[in-house]
Amino acid sequence: MAQAAAYVVGVDLGGTYTQVGVVDAKNRVVGQARPKTRADEGVETVIERLCEGIEAACGDAGIAPADLGGIGIGAPSPIDADCRIIINAVNLRWTNVPLADLVSKRLHGVPTTLDNDVNVAVWGEYLLGAGRGFRNVLGMWIGTGIGGGLVIEGRLHHGSFGTAGEIGQGVILPGGGPASEKLEEHAARSAMERRAVALLRANAPSSLREAVHGRVDEVRISHIAQAVEAGDALASRIAGHSARMVGVAAANSATLLSLDCIVLGGGGVEALGQWYVDEVRRVFDEAVFPDTLRQCAIVQTQLRENAGLLGAALLARQRLCSP
Repeated sequence: MAQAAAYVVGVDLGGTYTQVGVVDAKNRVVGQARPKTRADEGVETVIERLCEGIEAACGDAGIAPADLGGIGIGAPSPIDADCRIIINAVNLRWTNVPLADLVSKRLHGVPTTLDNDVNVAVWGEYLLGAGRGFRNVLGMWIGTGIGGGLVIEGRLHHGSFGTAGEIGQGVILPGGGPASEKLEEHAARSAMERRAVALLRANAPSSLREAVHGRVDEVRISHIAQAVEAGDALASRIAGHSARMVGVAAANSATLLSLDCIVLGGGGVEALGQWYVDEVRRVFDEAVFPDTLRQCAIVQTQLRENAGLLGAALLARQRLCSP
């Protein structure tokens, strides 16, 4: 049993790739795999590839799956109250999939638990990364959509229906139309890319056009970040709009919950870096109430792409290996 509890696996199930890591008792990643998810091939194929990734990561770590104390999976979906079932994973096109039980069965009974992907990333940051030393932490992950996770008084907070943290689905501009009311429709990485493409098609002047050699449909967040750094007005306006929306949502959350830390992560934040964090900070300080909450830290993820993997592994250790 001591050996089993020494190793746990964390899985960050993404729409394109799945990050898998074996984590030892010192919270070090000692074995990894990164299989393609290929959601279009169906649930059974994705689960088989996920389990093969776990076996490959165990082989990389020099252990067998039977040596594991547990498996934790972060998935892009609300999760049922028992942390067993994916309720609605839009990127995977899955509904009511009992992922934890299916993975455990395929791996001959290794205990498995499940949570939302941003929940596990925030849990990882809270224990090992940018959220260490704080009591009440909101994580906001700016990617294809915008996900959130909450740690309240040192506990991962799920709420009465298991859906706490879905901040990207909050209405930020009422009356904006069917595709422009929610936070993620304005502020996600994909929203910034879509806005850049639309404005370039409308012949707006910008160095972005040269960066993609006139193929404006190919503008990505990396191009926007480089243009912001170079002082491009259009790119700065696009990224600044996202930061303003995120800053307002963060301020509203801090006002409601009296938070002492907000961690920003995801591909949008990692690309735009401290400039983006500073813009969020500026808007947050203008909007938050009372002024005391300007003491709330706003920081970038420290664990970056390993946040979800580590957080899922630590949840598995807590839920499945603790006495």
